Amino acid sequence: MKLIFTLFLFIATSCLKAQDGTIAPPSQEKQDSLAALYDQIRNAEWKSFEAAEGITWKHFHFNDLYSSKQFITVIEVDLNKGISIDLPYVTEGFMKTSEAAAKAGAVVAINGSFFDTKVGGSTVFLKKDGKVINETRKDFTHYREEAGFAVDNTGKVTIVKRPGENMGGWNSVDAKTLLASGPLLVYDGELVEPLDKPFNTNRHPRTAIGVTADKRVICVVVDGRSSESYGMSIPELAKVMHALGCNEAMNLDGGGSSTAWVQGKGIVNHPTDNKKFDHEGERSVANAILFMLP
Repeated sequence: MKLIFTLFLFIATSCLKAQDGTIAPPSQEKQDSLAALYDQIRNAEWKSFEAAEGITWKHFHFNDLYSSKQFITVIEVDLNKGISIDLPYVTEGFMKTSEAAAKAGAVVAINGSFFDTKVGGSTVFLKKDGKVINETRKDFTHYREEAGFAVDNTGKVTIVKRPGENMGGWNSVDAKTLLASGPLLVYDGELVEPLDKPFNTNRHPRTAIGVTADKRVICVVVDGRSSESYGMSIPELAKVMHALGCNEAMNLDGGGSSTAWVQGKGIVNHPTDNKKFDHEGERSVANAILFMLP
């Protein structure tokens, strides 16, 4: 018995030996792989533009990110520059992110959260300027509304977890404006492990929003459903947000809804509703997140 145990221990430790003969922690290879991925994202030759003071728009077409082509659009907003946030919405019917942004005089905009594709209007919790516009539908998938994009009375942005029903749910969150969505991607500086569900594990176009330690807002739109950009799973998206410096981040509505708009440029990603890799396939949605100059 002792001989068998010794043989087992030898085999187990041998599997952990690095090329130089030292024994590496079991997670070292995973850590190295993650570090290399983050370097690839951060050090890409992003094409960057200043949309306005405090607002940067950039994009890059990766040839081999997650072993696939990926077109990523990033909008970075420094709220210390006095930039404000608007959240236009419809309670029924539909609106386009681009049209709502242009009408409001926004500098940049992204699509918001989930909506009823048949009759329009939000299917998740939405509060604007202190008024509750919509409660999450009772049959809505819980992990797709576990996070909230919250703006307080001073304009400060946070990504919050949904409080339990015994704590009052979304209505208990002290925020002037709040839009629910999910899954949660990053929290307290750590990646969040998602549920093993097709919505999370399959690749789709994605939209996400996060906040950095120095209170910059990071918006990311990943194109998908194209040979030019395959889209991402939720774990892949979470790593992108983490690599870009987000301490907290959440997923928004994706798929054909994923849209990024810049004043003077129009749609700058490749929405998929026309099944072409161009800028013409924008889908009508129920709400959007706009960034405005003072």
